[in-house]
Amino acid sequence: MDLSNLKPAKGSVKKNKRLGRGQGSGKGGTSTRGHKGAKSRSGYSKKVGFEGGQMPLQRRVPKFGFKNINRREYKGINISTLQSLAEKNNIEKIDFEVLRSAGLVSKNALVKILGKGTLERKLEVHAHAFSKSAEEAIQAKEGTVVKI
Repeated sequence: MDLSNLKPAKGSVKKNKRLGRGQGSGKGGTSTRGHKGAKSRSGYSKKVGFEGGQMPLQRRVPKFGFKNINRREYKGINISTLQSLAEKNNIEKIDFEVLRSAGLVSKNALVKILGKGTLERKLEVHAHAFSKSAEEAIQAKEGTVVKI
């Protein structure tokens, strides 16, 4: 065996259909496209969502709602999470870097402290926003609330 007698596997290579090469080929005339109509023309492309002239779904369904471009999305962290984080690491000051190193927030997130849970120690908490209940709970333990 050498390179001169290599052949592709039987049935793996097929001949191309040669369309529009005269009536004798059996594929002349309409070139397998049928008769007339847009689909038989060169350059035909159907619009996205076209339903044959019927009113398309995206035009039948009404529009509603809106996207507020000024919305600020906060990552909520409960007081109970802060309590467990302070106990585990034995710290008094919780700021963005502490939360980030603990894997609670990503680097571009805005943090809001929420009031679920209880606090048993005095903490200095730095965050972008606080709920009223969270702020009261922190200050009740003589802690400090610092808005970034």
